[in-house]
Amino acid sequence: MKTAGELSFVFLKKHTAMKRTLLLALILSASVLSAYSQQYTKPEETEVWTPVPKKVTPGKTIGAAPSDAVILFNGKNLDEWVTVSDRSPAKWIVDGDIMTVDKSTGNIETKRSFNNYQLHIEWRIPANITGTGQARGNSGVFLASTGKGDDGYELQVLDNYENKTYVNGMAGSIYKQAIPLVNPTLQAGEWQSYDVIWTAPVFNEDGSVRSTAKVTVFLNGVLVQNNFELIGKTLYIGKPSYTKHGASPIKLQAHGDKSEPLSYRNIWVREL
Repeated sequence: MKTAGELSFVFLKKHTAMKRTLLLALILSASVLSAYSQQYTKPEETEVWTPVPKKVTPGKTIGAAPSDAVILFNGKNLDEWVTVSDRSPAKWIVDGDIMTVDKSTGNIETKRSFNNYQLHIEWRIPANITGTGQARGNSGVFLASTGKGDDGYELQVLDNYENKTYVNGMAGSIYKQAIPLVNPTLQAGEWQSYDVIWTAPVFNEDGSVRSTAKVTVFLNGVLVQNNFELIGKTLYIGKPSYTKHGASPIKLQAHGDKSEPLSYRNIWVREL
């Protein structure tokens, strides 16, 4: 057992070591700050002037396409769209600057394929909508169509103003994967909008996932998905998983329920 004097000596020795360590840390910090201040002595030394971002003219109103957007639906024709099942020209109904789903002709998708993008799309559930749950104004925006039918990654479209359903299948959800943060849907008959930032998944040569898909979604200007990381393609039944693919079309769903068909308008995309 150490005497009181020996214990005091040990304490002082440790205390001195702590002081030395602290002093050394302060000296090193001062040295780093000094080096930084010697490296940058003028404000312009940390200013970056090139490359200059490309000039883009924004739309005149909220939701209007900016100057660098690809217009996917201009209210006049379906020239940018094809029928998913056979790649024939899309046959949905165009009238009065809107296109209305024709359920008998099936899903449609863009002729062009995309990786990362910003998307704006507006949709309207008809005022005379009938049905309940998933059978009431059902459609979907597939942010990447990876095959026929409903193969891909679906952002759900549905009447959820006063219509109960499973919450990972309501409007604003990434179908069966992500519940929307809030429900800002409007009543049937009113135009609603999605603004989407889509980051496509990246795959290694062997098909394994290098980076997953991510999505941010605003519904009627309200954030409902905040950089959500998908665990695979959206499925009606089963566990999601990834299958290697490249740039993909954007797909709109002609859901098979018996409710009245909904409409879309003002669709544009900006590749990122």
